[in-house]
Amino acid sequence: MADVIIRDPVHGDVAVSVEEAAVLDTWPMQRLRGIKQVGTAYLVYPGCTHTRFDHCLGTLAVVQRLLAALASRGYTPDAGLARLARMTALVHDITHLPFGHTFEDETRIFPRHDTPARFTRFLREGPTGDVLRRLGLDEDVCAVLSGDGRARGIPAWVGEVVAGAVDADLLDYVRRDAYYAGLRQAYDDRIFAYFGLTGDRLTFNLTRHGMVRPDARSELSHLLRLRYFLTERLYQHHAKIAAGAMVARAVELATRQGLTEEHLYDLTDETLLYSLPDRVPGGSPHPGISFLLGAVRERRLYKRAYVLSLDGIGPAAQQDLITRFRYQPAARRALEEELARVGGAGSGTDTGSRGAGVPAEAAVIVYCPEATAMKEAAVPVLTPSGLRHFNEPDVGGREITCLDEMYRHLWRFYIFAPAGLAPAVGRAAEEALGFPNEHLPAP
Repeated sequence: MADVIIRDPVHGDVAVSVEEAAVLDTWPMQRLRGIKQVGTAYLVYPGCTHTRFDHCLGTLAVVQRLLAALASRGYTPDAGLARLARMTALVHDITHLPFGHTFEDETRIFPRHDTPARFTRFLREGPTGDVLRRLGLDEDVCAVLSGDGRARGIPAWVGEVVAGAVDADLLDYVRRDAYYAGLRQAYDDRIFAYFGLTGDRLTFNLTRHGMVRPDARSELSHLLRLRYFLTERLYQHHAKIAAGAMVARAVELATRQGLTEEHLYDLTDETLLYSLPDRVPGGSPHPGISFLLGAVRERRLYKRAYVLSLDGIGPAAQQDLITRFRYQPAARRALEEELARVGGAGSGTDTGSRGAGVPAEAAVIVYCPEATAMKEAAVPVLTPSGLRHFNEPDVGGREITCLDEMYRHLWRFYIFAPAGLAPAVGRAAEEALGFPNEHLPAP
């Protein structure tokens, strides 16, 4: 039976097999049409409304390119393994919640999307699981995505084309995110010619005739520069982070009243923003939930009241902040409550009062991410001396060492508050934390 052709604005025509189309047509996959790929970035870059459905289709398109590139260089994968790799690419983001990275990686309210429980829920149960089971792929797809493929005799490269350091996932989202953000940056398609297999590993080949290929090294370096550029301009834009932190705080307040991640499994971004208060089990939801979600819908975003950077405080103080405010929720909440009280949240009786109408538990948000690291730079590469990693100083060179260091210094510690509270909260944070505020108000 002929393939289904779907037109994608980034990759052009994508050939989808009848099996893959059957999976695409299940509700859990269609739900991804309502989950934006870059979360709240659309509030900064209006074009960033592309979805995880788009990205899954694009990842499949890139896997097609990778498999064709491998075959052209004599690495012709077994047809069954190619089928498995394609299906894994298509469903790899099915377990995402709306605004998922914000709840999982950034604020740690829920476990990451790639947990066994999520895979079971979305890939072994329900309509998508039914289709995969009929195709005989449910167990293998779950094994590959959970990192247990080798235990089932599946070569490592099958997982690495979707979940490696440089993979189809990355090669789709950096091109797609730049395109929809209107940032005119892209990698060259020549990059596909450098992929190969070393044993059962997907590797990037830096050699030719026993010598290092400068063109291959520069192409990989360019891709990593693009990844850095998008992190700086898009993924870590302060307004995007503020909006995401506001949504995350609303969800956190809901979890204190009994909300679980299972309550979000059938939601999209839009339905979460409008219906989360109704999902709170029993009783009336916290007023802060409606306040925060209404502010995000109307783009009344919180401002940076207080900012610290790695450049400003150094690695020891950075780690101390991470330990205290990322991994000790009680300490974070205590600081937020103190700053809200000093800042005047909930006070005042008229609209001119700085904290009027702002629920105290929603007034101050401490955002402390993990230390940043460019994991993509650790891509396995084939060199004249054997299999190495690109971020080793004598492999990628000084440029990658510098890029990795620059990436680490993108880290920021933020305290967000509504505009009327931000100045007072910033001053109180300086007193509480002992570091001068690096975010100076506009003159």
